[in-house]
Amino acid sequence: MEMRPPELNTVIRTFANEAEAQIAQAVLDANGIDSNLIRDDAGGMMPWLQWLHPIRLVVREADSVEAVEILDSPPGPTLLP
Repeated sequence: MEMRPPELNTVIRTFANEAEAQIAQAVLDANGIDSNLIRDDAGGMMPWLQWLHPIRLVVREADSVEAVEILDSPPGPTLLP
């Protein structure tokens, strides 16, 4: 029988717009945590539906605590003087 990795099924955040959701997903990806965005906006044709049905950021249950800690942590130092 084929072994499958655990499913991405734990919602850790919701977002009202695509940009914020993608930034959070990129932060998790940069830290090695697989995630997915679940949208209910008619495939992007009705973005106003995101206000009624927020975009959900999901991760594996085993990664959920670490993912929340990463997203809640303050940003690091910048390269600007």
